[in-house]
Amino acid sequence: MATLRMIDFRHQIPRLLASCFFLASISFLFLVFKGGLVSQVTSMDRMFPDSFKSLPSEVALALVHYVVSNITPQQSREEIMLSVNVLAKRAPCNFLVFGLGHDSLMWKSLNYGGRTVFLEESDDWIKQIVSKHPNFEAYLVDYKTMLKQSDQLLEYSRSKRSNICRPVQKLQRSKCDLALNNLPKTLYNVEWDVIMIDAPRGYFPEAPGRMKAIFSAGVLARSRKGNGTTDIYLHDVDRPVERIYAEEFLCRENLVAEAPGRRLWHFNIAPTSEQDLHFCKKH
Repeated sequence: MATLRMIDFRHQIPRLLASCFFLASISFLFLVFKGGLVSQVTSMDRMFPDSFKSLPSEVALALVHYVVSNITPQQSREEIMLSVNVLAKRAPCNFLVFGLGHDSLMWKSLNYGGRTVFLEESDDWIKQIVSKHPNFEAYLVDYKTMLKQSDQLLEYSRSKRSNICRPVQKLQRSKCDLALNNLPKTLYNVEWDVIMIDAPRGYFPEAPGRMKAIFSAGVLARSRKGNGTTDIYLHDVDRPVERIYAEEFLCRENLVAEAPGRRLWHFNIAPTSEQDLHFCKKH
């Protein structure tokens, strides 16, 4: 009667991880690793003792990593919990993350058993992170935009809304200047359940900005062929470009939650018809 089925346990992993990450339960780790069974974890390939195999090694390594790390994740606890609540219901799922950083191991572990893909603008940063976590699936992206072009690109997309910048299309073949059409081909065949936009950089004029990421996420969600919706998280909406592009392509009517501090918005977007030429109802 006390035995738990594996499938039930896995559904609880996101909540377990969130609790451990932020409460930093040192006593829990001492209990798990009592007797010096594991003195140091240096890579994702490290083997665990037989007595510890009830917890997936990937999740256990993430717990160790964050408890002993002095590096703070890019998002606040409240912001992360907004995503955790959805991942707890949807994982394992297809999770697309714009950005690669110190919180990437957390996102991958919260989606244990699913596919988590990271898109990053810096090749050097990819090499640095993947050297520590070789099982990460990360790809280099050349955005070919600059933040200072955001107003121009927005007007351009509006003028092409009924043609190449429409909300439902094959992103890989798109001619729209806001479309990310240079990703690995296999990524376009995936129905993404959750998309996190926390990159690329967007805090100085020559930075790539998140214009393409936001537009492309909106297109991917609306062009979904299977059942279900897409949850999209956009960080740094306190900045004008992120907020304007979110309201243009992700839309207020799809905004379901925002984290305290109003820096993270959560959208839930359903697929739409190819004949629909409007991202938002108000337009």
